[in-house]
Amino acid sequence: MKKAAELVFIPAPAIGHIVSAMEMAKLLVARDDQLFITVLIMKLDLESKPREIDVACTGIDRINFITLPEVNIGTEVISPTNALKLFIESHRPQIKDTVSKLMSQSQSESRLAGFVIDMLCTSMIDVANELGVPTYVYFASNARFLELLFHLQIHHDEHNKDCTNVYDSDVELVLPSFTNPLPASALPSMFLDKGCTTTFINHARRFRETKGILVNTFMELEANALHSLSNGETPPVYPIGPLLNITRNQNHEGSDSTLKWLDEKPSLSVVFLCFGSMGSFDKDQVKEIANALEHSGLQFLWSLREPPAKGKFTYPSEYADYKEVLPEGFLDRTTGIGKVIGWAPQAAILAHPAIGGFVSHCGWNSILESLWYGVPVGTLPMYAEQHLNAFEMVRELGLAVEVSVAYKKGSVNAQDIERGIRQVMEHDSDTRKRVKEMSEMSKKALMHGGSSHSSLGRFIEQIFL
Repeated sequence: MKKAAELVFIPAPAIGHIVSAMEMAKLLVARDDQLFITVLIMKLDLESKPREIDVACTGIDRINFITLPEVNIGTEVISPTNALKLFIESHRPQIKDTVSKLMSQSQSESRLAGFVIDMLCTSMIDVANELGVPTYVYFASNARFLELLFHLQIHHDEHNKDCTNVYDSDVELVLPSFTNPLPASALPSMFLDKGCTTTFINHARRFRETKGILVNTFMELEANALHSLSNGETPPVYPIGPLLNITRNQNHEGSDSTLKWLDEKPSLSVVFLCFGSMGSFDKDQVKEIANALEHSGLQFLWSLREPPAKGKFTYPSEYADYKEVLPEGFLDRTTGIGKVIGWAPQAAILAHPAIGGFVSHCGWNSILESLWYGVPVGTLPMYAEQHLNAFEMVRELGLAVEVSVAYKKGSVNAQDIERGIRQVMEHDSDTRKRVKEMSEMSKKALMHGGSSHSSLGRFIEQIFL
């Protein structure tokens, strides 16, 4: 009989990363009863932490959660990227001490089979090396972004090329998995900053030291990129997605009234606008979106959040009164056809038959959720790798329509937004048909014998070698 194995998960302290990592942990323990997982939670002290973080970290059989002591690094005085990097690195001594104790306590019962670290936690490779165990990366985004990171790292290390110099240029990148040349405007927004670029180049460099990379995607969605990554020049890549917690929001306070409002709407009649746990707009952009919605005459559900104070590294909050940011009389004029809410139970809303389109920031979890439910996306990328995600979905795969793929704050006008909304709501469009087909493929990928089910099986075999 094989000896039980334990994996230590180290997710980044961001809701999108934690939720999908927990879904992976659930799949793993469900597949093999000799597998145990300990999840180390780093508490990032943001003033309005989303409730989903607590929900994701609930008790599950053979998954143990350890919340590490809180570390305060003064996030107001440095950039968000550097703050996160410093925050994660400051946990290294705690994590080494915690895992050492775990190893001494469970030596006779199970063996420590390795670390599974978030894509942003590569400094933890050093801790795993010190403890003599292998490291696997959990890449919470898509395979094309992973390929891009490796491409930029090679060009930086071997050709001394820096992508920050081309971000605002007409340069186009040719990558093996992209049918179309990638314009500089579609590069992830963090590559505008030289320090941030250096951080991600270093992450890619360190990915190469690991024993494998688990990616939240599936073969049918990103076959070109996954084939490109299987050339033997990188660690083995395991596509195991879509990793989604599609039930996490359904019992949240406020969900009932929103879903009841949707119950009264015809099928495919409502466009849903939601921009993720960190998504918010300044007043000028809010007015452009509002004018587009009103002029379109379409029924809408809009998750509108208040931005944090300038220079403050925290989540958006709820408006005390929407009238302070919306055009005068907007709520009165749109009564009956529109509803403005704060926090949104996104998965439950996308699952509702009244939803016909989804205007999104193009976070990867949101894209996977929209595909799962067969809802076409209108792209309005804002930060991180969302511009790349939008380019992939619109130009490469034809699974979304463009509201904007090169969003800069305050730069998307009402006319462009209205055009995108009307297009995403077309009932008989080719995009909608392709999304429906991909929805079926996403579900089959996780079924027994499906592409992601088989890939996860190969990873588990590697763990017990």
